[in-house]
Amino acid sequence: MANIHAWVERIWWSQARPPLLLRLLEPAYAAISRRHLSKRSRAVIKPSIPMISIGNITAGGSGKTPFALWLATELKAHGYQPVILCRGDGGKSGKAALVEARADANSVGDEACMLADLAPCPVIAAQDRVAGSQLAAGIGNLLILDDGFQYRQLDRCCDIVLVPAEGIGNGHQIPAGPLREPVAALQRADIVVRTSNRPQARIDPVWSHKEWRWQAKAGELIDIRNTGAPAPAQVCAATAIARPQRFFDDLASTGIALLSTQTWPDHYRFTKQDTAALLALNTPVAVTAKDAVKLVRLWAADRPLWVLQQRAEAEEGLLNAIIRQIQHPEQ
Repeated sequence: MANIHAWVERIWWSQARPPLLLRLLEPAYAAISRRHLSKRSRAVIKPSIPMISIGNITAGGSGKTPFALWLATELKAHGYQPVILCRGDGGKSGKAALVEARADANSVGDEACMLADLAPCPVIAAQDRVAGSQLAAGIGNLLILDDGFQYRQLDRCCDIVLVPAEGIGNGHQIPAGPLREPVAALQRADIVVRTSNRPQARIDPVWSHKEWRWQAKAGELIDIRNTGAPAPAQVCAATAIARPQRFFDDLASTGIALLSTQTWPDHYRFTKQDTAALLALNTPVAVTAKDAVKLVRLWAADRPLWVLQQRAEAEEGLLNAIIRQIQHPEQ
């Protein structure tokens, strides 16, 4: 599975022409996507509190979750009472519910669990996001919808779209390329943000309007088991995220040597066997915060589990642009 995922990623993010089979399937996906978006757009519901949507036009790995954390932190500092609403991908429970810190990731989903651990505000997981928005209205005064650009059923005062530094890949839609929608869909966006984990990354524009910059830089390694072990100089990097190479690059940028790497599909549920295999390496293991919320319950208490921290840096003026859009959505 990991090999297939890596093969697809190489096709999507290269400039080479996709294989014929994927190109033949592309129109079918595009038609289904248009029908779905059209259906959602016919019955738009206005939430009881203003809503910001954070989304993308490419599949996975654009930094929506760390951006949501940064935005919630900044908006709270400016007097808002934000609530983050996410789908709870990878979880078993579809019911709208407030996610407690250190919740079971298998129940509420890895991203919801990570958000609840790190966010300075309440987090709601709900497959039914209309129900989730109703729950949020009794908790805060501003809703942040994670992964909401293609979800048109809820009205929003600010539509933020994140585009990775790599841009739109080969320019094709799923499954031939990474695009969920044509690039023209960016016309619906109020704010487009180009995200990167590399300070000097070259970023070519994908549309003619303002593109803001935002980075999630690699921080230090933290042992969430608090074993007292010194920070390692070399690690096995293990992760189950959409764009694993970004994590590996982040680790390398801090000067840490990668002895080996292991990957699983996004939202993968780690098993006891997976954990035992990692522990058997007798090598320090580094993971992302998203992986850690799933691994920590299975990890040996006396063995360090190293998690790479992230530091957000936003272009000056981005936050003010978002606040202006919240206050004057009609402009």
